[in-house]
Amino acid sequence: MSEHKVIATGLRFPEGPIWRPDGSILLVEMERQTLSRVASDGGVEVVAHLGGGPNGAAIGPDGHAYVCNNGGFLWHEEGPMLMPHGRAPDCPTGSIQRVDLSSGTVDILYTHCDGQPLLAPNDIAFDCYGGFWFTDSGLMTETGMTYGGLYYAKQDGSGISKVRGGNVGLNGVAFGPDGTTLYVSETLAGRLWAFDIVAPGEAAPPPMPFMAARIVQTLPAFQMVDSLAVEASGKVAVATMLNGGITIFDPDGTTEHFPLPDPFMTNICFGGADMQDAWMTGGATGTLFAARWPRPGLALPYN
Repeated sequence: MSEHKVIATGLRFPEGPIWRPDGSILLVEMERQTLSRVASDGGVEVVAHLGGGPNGAAIGPDGHAYVCNNGGFLWHEEGPMLMPHGRAPDCPTGSIQRVDLSSGTVDILYTHCDGQPLLAPNDIAFDCYGGFWFTDSGLMTETGMTYGGLYYAKQDGSGISKVRGGNVGLNGVAFGPDGTTLYVSETLAGRLWAFDIVAPGEAAPPPMPFMAARIVQTLPAFQMVDSLAVEASGKVAVATMLNGGITIFDPDGTTEHFPLPDPFMTNICFGGADMQDAWMTGGATGTLFAARWPRPGLALPYN
């Protein structure tokens, strides 16, 4: 990766960056509870007020933005660092929201699946059929945990299903170049999974009991992984926390790390005329970074 530059500062825990053809970046500000647009000159405007805790975002086949909302956190600010600090006590159910980018109108598509509330929807990826996969990180408290999982839903709000349950901390999600490998990061474990998708909303069984899917790699020591994007080469770029930066996972399990000056990097997206421009969100410092990437990123279906 070439030397990074700072595009914008003062963001309130940015996540979910989306490159737009006009050169701007759509992203969420989790603590500010907004979907915002960052212009190429660093100017920031609010597109929509979302409430709760907006997290991952993606453009759907209708041109609207779809947002995973985790419900909301408490926040702790010390010096230049803003950090989530436990679940907000009055937070609503997590949800999937749809935002009309021209008007800023926000619709709630899903709050439940099979009668059970969504806990903390985190990140989202559309497939070529117009449906979307999303992760639910689940909830952790001082006394225990409630499992989240991997879900599939229709973009018109007409159907949702849980594809894999029994997981805590599933986070970033994106397809590989073949369109049948779905990569999912697991935050606390520092792990990247590869799900084999056999049909819309259907994943192949895991290779062994107690596994979510195939393991690509687990990072050593104490590193946490957040959201991700995939290169055209098939390598997976994963935002890394504590060891702040972007970790590149090769499908063969080898990794390389690009450091950035934020201990809680949250996400990355690719764009530009040759797809070799990268934008990366630093949650703790509220920074949008940019850099020239050594290889092209994978174009998303509807962006």
